Amino acid sequence: MEFHSVHGTNVRLDTSRTQATRVESFANGVCFSKDPLSPGEIFLVEIEEKELGWCGHLRIGLTAHDPRTLETVPEYSLPDLVDMGDSWVFAITRNHNKVIEDGEAEGGEQPNVGGEVENKPKTFFTDTHLYIENIGIPRDKLVGRSRPGRFSHILDDLYKTNALPPTARRSRIGVVFVPKGQGCADMHIIVNGEDMGASAKRIPTNKPLYAVVDVFAATKSVRIVQVEYGFASLQTLCRKTIQKHIIHRMALDWLELPELLKHYCKYE
Repeated sequence: MEFHSVHGTNVRLDTSRTQATRVESFANGVCFSKDPLSPGEIFLVEIEEKELGWCGHLRIGLTAHDPRTLETVPEYSLPDLVDMGDSWVFAITRNHNKVIEDGEAEGGEQPNVGGEVENKPKTFFTDTHLYIENIGIPRDKLVGRSRPGRFSHILDDLYKTNALPPTARRSRIGVVFVPKGQGCADMHIIVNGEDMGASAKRIPTNKPLYAVVDVFAATKSVRIVQVEYGFASLQTLCRKTIQKHIIHRMALDWLELPELLKHYCKYE
């Protein structure tokens, strides 16, 4: 995954085109994916840097406009790009990103029919995939992680349970579209491994759909997180096996492992 070479005037990409930084002002930070997304393929970014003093945060979504065909990149994804049509963008806020579906309770849970209690534990390393309809997305990279340090084991749990605001540094936010019958799909926003629901429904899929990331206001820099589909690499399988058997990342320091492997397990 990379960002497209066509982007807002205030955006600067790094040499790998996987990091987008807004270098001035609070607007003109619209970016696109280099290639159209496939059904069920997530475009995932991590918030790398924040900038105080602005009102508003990251915006993310989809567009059927090929970035190369745009005369100028809109100043804002909302409302400018959306007003052009064939674009669906969701503004991430500190709270209330969950879309309430018909039949759901206010807290976003399905009503409990029959009085049965769901006791299945939710653990990051044992639930290997996030399932939306018939689409499975590997969970391995979906949840934000703090920088390794004294309190990282506490912060990591806050990311996993979505206790931290989704606009916080290191949060990971993604967009994916899920086919819903002939020629249409629903757009889902994923925040730190949790599906926020269908934020846009019955999106036409007769045209290629590009991811839209608006590095807006308080969000200053984002980085693309690469998600592995299909068979995981041997390196990834080793890392996941080690992580599954430790309490938290800093416990790696107590293991007799090569320093390079410890570093990889801490940071990935």
